[in-house]
Amino acid sequence: MSKILIVEDDLSIQALLHDFIQEAGYSVALAADGVEALAKYSEQDFDLVLLDIMLPKIDGYGVCEVIRQKSDVPVIMLTALDGEENQIRGLDLQADDYITKPFSMPVLLRKIAAVLRRSSKQNDTPQTMNYKNLTLDLDGYKVYAGGEDIDLTPREFEILRELLANRGRILTRQNLLQTIWKYEFFGEERIIDTHIKNLRKKLGAADYIETIRGVGYRIDKGDEKPIIC
Repeated sequence: MSKILIVEDDLSIQALLHDFIQEAGYSVALAADGVEALAKYSEQDFDLVLLDIMLPKIDGYGVCEVIRQKSDVPVIMLTALDGEENQIRGLDLQADDYITKPFSMPVLLRKIAAVLRRSSKQNDTPQTMNYKNLTLDLDGYKVYAGGEDIDLTPREFEILRELLANRGRILTRQNLLQTIWKYEFFGEERIIDTHIKNLRKKLGAADYIETIRGVGYRIDKGDEKPIIC
């Protein structure tokens, strides 16, 4: 049974979430402020954190940041803050989803199930990824080329990992933005080109990234016709 920590200071909403989520078959723990949330998180193992942002003592952003320093446990932010900048801040802190109030309980339950499924699949994947003379340490966010440590930013690492995980497939800029940034990107798609340029510079002779003009990028085209995702 998956265990969920609900962090919500509005006690009526907290009770509503507790009842629905518990009825759906999950084990539930509750916290009403940021300090209590971090205390409970340090005492127990959770499979998912449902996190309000406007909390007493430590807000949800602060709670998410501390959790991310220790763990990749799935975090869903559930908040009345519906501005784009709020959503971007939450997702940049590596929250797995961002849901605004008022919300549909059936939709929330399905989002919880979907995030838990993704997390379960990620936990089943190997801890390293190898390609030719490249080795990716998936837990430590480190890349080695011929045994030499390559210093990548988290975004550069995630782009390289996504390209390697989809070897032989063409990934469009929009696909990379949606997969890695985890939200519908309304800015300049060319930010991906900047990250690719930096990746190539850092990888040097170990760069295997191919540009498909006007479409996107791919690693290891192989013998078969490429698939665009």
